Amino acid sequence: MKKRNISLPLENIIIKIKNKLTIDVEADLESFRDKCGESLAVFTDDKHLKETSNWLVRAWEAGDDGGVARAYRAVDIKRHSIKGWQPSYPETTGYIIPTMFALADYLSLNDYRRYALKMADWEIEIQMSSGAVMGSVVTAKPSPAVFNTGQVIFGWLVAFKQSGDQKYLDAAYRAGNYLIDVQGDEGSWQKGDSNFALKGATTYNARGAWALIELGLVSGIQKYIDSGKKNIEQAISKQNAKGWFADNCLNEPDNPLLHTIVYATRGVLESGVCLGESRYIDSALKTLNALIACQRPDGGIPGRLKSDWSSKENWDCVTGDAQAAIAWLRANEITGEKKYMDAARNAIEFIKKTQNLSHPNPGIKGGVKGSFPFDGPYGQYQMLNWAAKFFCDALMLINVPALRKKGIDG
Repeated sequence: MKKRNISLPLENIIIKIKNKLTIDVEADLESFRDKCGESLAVFTDDKHLKETSNWLVRAWEAGDDGGVARAYRAVDIKRHSIKGWQPSYPETTGYIIPTMFALADYLSLNDYRRYALKMADWEIEIQMSSGAVMGSVVTAKPSPAVFNTGQVIFGWLVAFKQSGDQKYLDAAYRAGNYLIDVQGDEGSWQKGDSNFALKGATTYNARGAWALIELGLVSGIQKYIDSGKKNIEQAISKQNAKGWFADNCLNEPDNPLLHTIVYATRGVLESGVCLGESRYIDSALKTLNALIACQRPDGGIPGRLKSDWSSKENWDCVTGDAQAAIAWLRANEITGEKKYMDAARNAIEFIKKTQNLSHPNPGIKGGVKGSFPFDGPYGQYQMLNWAAKFFCDALMLINVPALRKKGIDG
């Protein structure tokens, strides 16, 4: 792995410890290793998948309520939560459900199917009376979140397909009706959106629009498809000539996270596949082609990208790297173009090099970092459950052609 250009890294770490920015030596050592380019041992795809899936199970067990712990935080920082496993996260538990079902088949382990159904049941238990899914972690004061609601629809739909239990489809109906009720005439969601989202900068809700379209196709109810299409049209209107989406970030819409860039892109792409709409697919491919040009020789992509696809960031949003790999794999399936497969493989190999499979701490071992280096600004010093989900998906998709034909969440 390419060495990072940093000055006096050991001295910097000592200063940080003295300033009590962290009080955890193992977290600082992990960050130090990242910055110095000290490669971790890289194994087969299946070995990385097994360890990542084991981490997800530990995160589910740590939640101790049916949901999946949001993250493992490796340091105790005063302005943030305490070190250790964080509370369960409704949003990401929702789209971890399809991953668990896919892992059950891939690993031939029926326990994963049981975990998935317990997650889906938990999501019903905490669904708001409006039909919405709450923002933030489960211990927060409940408030509705549009994006989160869409993501849990994915989980309920797959639980319904796998079990045949109507309660999951009914929960998805309630969620879909909420999304229709709060949608604006132009297709965006301003009313009823998350208190944690930047108002007017949620183009990434296209991933929730895709969930609505899936709900419409499963149920045969046209209103869900129409609502989803309306938002996809709005998302495409935000795309510039180079394929970059405006108003598309949690906190810096002029310099969005790779994470939210691919959220929007995948929503547009998969909606196009669902509906046989080539215009949507072409729009997403424009973005995915631009991201190939942004990929470094080591397989990573800068954590934030401006409207001309330039970046001054010296860190990776590892979640976004995994999401990009998935989107490229789906593009390869749709177009047959080898460049997408090559880009996906390069991204996967990059992520494998960032992952510690031998760490004695079970919260770190097999987890996927929010940022690389570990002290980068996105999910700083954390192993994120959604990063692990997307990495599992990428590893399964690249090795199972049948999965690439349909994807995992849809």
